Amino acid sequence: MKTRRTFAVTASTAALTLATATIASGPAVAQNINTPDKMTKGITADAVMDHLEAFQAIADANGGTRAAGTPGYEVSAKYVEKTLKKAGYTTERQYFPFFYEMVHETSLTEVSPDAGPVENTPMSYSQPTPEGGVTGELAAPATATGCDAGAYAGANLDGMIALVSRGTCTFGQKAAAAHAAGAEAVIVYNNAAGPLNGTLGGVMQDSAPATGVTQAVGQELLGKMANGPVTMTFILDKTMEERETFNVIAETRAGRDDNVVMVGAHLDGAPEGAGINDNASGSAGILETAVQLGKAKKLNNKVRFAWWGAEELGLIGSDYYVQDLVDNNKAELENIATYLNFDMIASPNHIIGVYDADESTYEAPVAVPKGSAETEDVFTDYFDGINQPWVDTEFSGRSDYSAFIANGVPASGLFTGADGTKTAEEVEMFGGTEGVTYDPNYHTAKDDIHNINVEALDIMSDAIGYATMSLALDTSAVNGKRSAGKSGKPHPQEDRVKGDKAAA
Repeated sequence: MKTRRTFAVTASTAALTLATATIASGPAVAQNINTPDKMTKGITADAVMDHLEAFQAIADANGGTRAAGTPGYEVSAKYVEKTLKKAGYTTERQYFPFFYEMVHETSLTEVSPDAGPVENTPMSYSQPTPEGGVTGELAAPATATGCDAGAYAGANLDGMIALVSRGTCTFGQKAAAAHAAGAEAVIVYNNAAGPLNGTLGGVMQDSAPATGVTQAVGQELLGKMANGPVTMTFILDKTMEERETFNVIAETRAGRDDNVVMVGAHLDGAPEGAGINDNASGSAGILETAVQLGKAKKLNNKVRFAWWGAEELGLIGSDYYVQDLVDNNKAELENIATYLNFDMIASPNHIIGVYDADESTYEAPVAVPKGSAETEDVFTDYFDGINQPWVDTEFSGRSDYSAFIANGVPASGLFTGADGTKTAEEVEMFGGTEGVTYDPNYHTAKDDIHNINVEALDIMSDAIGYATMSLALDTSAVNGKRSAGKSGKPHPQEDRVKGDKAAA
């Protein structure tokens, strides 16, 4: 039985420097990891926690963050690279430009009729406010979602702050429409319970500074507006500039290179904190899987691991990787049998979620490539086999699998929840607290090592290892390709399978 432990950061751990933070587990031992069951036994919660401790120490030593474009991200990448090198891998950095932003000060304050701070989360890519912020009377569009000029019915919002609902269109469209109507800023309130952590999706010069608030805050402000003017002050002081960051890529030496299993997790965190659940957890889970896979003497299919950069700024690293293949090496893109994504696998109030590629619970808002449902089956069959409860989570394309599925690559993955709210049924299945978000620390400074769920981390890390090894041995259920165990060359039956399908 593997160890499951609680964790407290000691003073010595928090004080780790770069030199000590980059110490990884020892070299791969002689044991041959050659079955999915051996992989799950080889991956321990303690080993994955060791990686998380290192990521926490790196954040502590680098301004409390591991966001893209910061020293904390650089040192996090060096830790991954050094760990992989000791496990026998050669790593590659894939550099790309991105737009860096760092919030220095932000606040939302009600001036009248009441006075006091209002909890809010500025939108990623939002324009900053002028020095000293903006103060103005709230104005709601005629159409609550405020998606275009027509929503404001020709109203002039000069000197005012727009208050609009989430829904119907993107946050970027809302910010642009508010700006066009003359608004000094826009406040978007959620259309469901829980906080609103939004992004404009990119830099938009002609847009109003934008922030998000809960549905409850939005309804309260609308109620006050019905009785008279409401005045707010919004301050958003931030740095916005072009920078460069990178993905870290490594793959096994063994296995077919024309039938690659790809495994990914984003390495960067949100700038507000250490980003331990989001997403040091996924990064640590695939890192330990890579370490254990390095002990395999033979594989049928190559496994390529990716630690993506700048996910928090709009899936930039994974988008860049896939687009580079589209533009320069379509054959290599076609050689990816399936992609496995792991983003947040240790949420405090967790679910055991599997991307619903077969749409048995949620209709996907994106195209689902052929083979994705069969990839999902690898996870769900594993959980069923060990009597581990699980639930579907929407196949939404809201993480680094987005670019892969957009280009026809099958995908699935695991998720323990972010800003959704836990139901009574989920409490029955997984424990935890009904009516509380899966990760109350999502995109905050509290997303640290004190607030991860080690039990969820253990369950999900095992599942990552099991699925990775299963597909490294055989992807035939996903794409019909069979691989010989010894040579790594195509199985002699594969051509006949293709021929039969063509004849049919």
